[in-house]
Amino acid sequence: MLPEGDAPKMFSERVLELDTEAEVDRLVRSIRALVRGALQRRGAVVAISGGVDSALVAALCVRALGSDRVLGLLLPERESSPESLVLGRKVAETFGIAFEIRELSAVLEAFGCYAERDDAIRSVLPEYGPGWRCKLVLPPLEGRGRINLSSVVAVGPTGEERRARLPLGAYLRVVAASNLKQRMRAASAYHHAERLHYAVAGTPNRLEYDQGFFVKGGDGLADLKPIAHLYKTQVRALAE
Repeated sequence: MLPEGDAPKMFSERVLELDTEAEVDRLVRSIRALVRGALQRRGAVVAISGGVDSALVAALCVRALGSDRVLGLLLPERESSPESLVLGRKVAETFGIAFEIRELSAVLEAFGCYAERDDAIRSVLPEYGPGWRCKLVLPPLEGRGRINLSSVVAVGPTGEERRARLPLGAYLRVVAASNLKQRMRAASAYHHAERLHYAVAGTPNRLEYDQGFFVKGGDGLADLKPIAHLYKTQVRALAE
């Protein structure tokens, strides 16, 4: 506990400070009680992305349940950053947990994920094709109150950049295809959780949770969400 006189005041620069040791102990007890008690499961499955959120959740689960009762899942697809797989493997090896790598490109292709998205983008950028990369750009906040259209920014194999506005139908197709990746990861996590009689530990932090910055039925789906009450700065503080 922080001394009373040192307690952070509302709206001060210290409002997000916390006693990291006490918070870790509380989370460990909570995870242990939830997994072994309320959920009646033997361990936990954590999808490890290589980022600090999933690394912290994996560490908390190891401390709560033991390294032999935590499974790390590394779930890349053909558009994932190669670095995320390297970092994810390092996280699993650091905490001494078993991990499995499941490449999702084939199943995503079978569901039409890439083709559906690419067709939607080609409806406004006909030149879009193999070797191109894309991202969605949201309209500015000050523009709310009038009709706003999201845009797609695409970069070609030689670095040329193209931008075009997406009509609603094309935008929804791109979003649905992108979200399918997270839903496939959730399906994989629950498959492994069921075969091991484990619980799925989610990794969203408070900012993502408050803003709804997760996919329904995807990375927002879990049996427990240990860090959903922590802001990113607090996640980093606990991870250190």
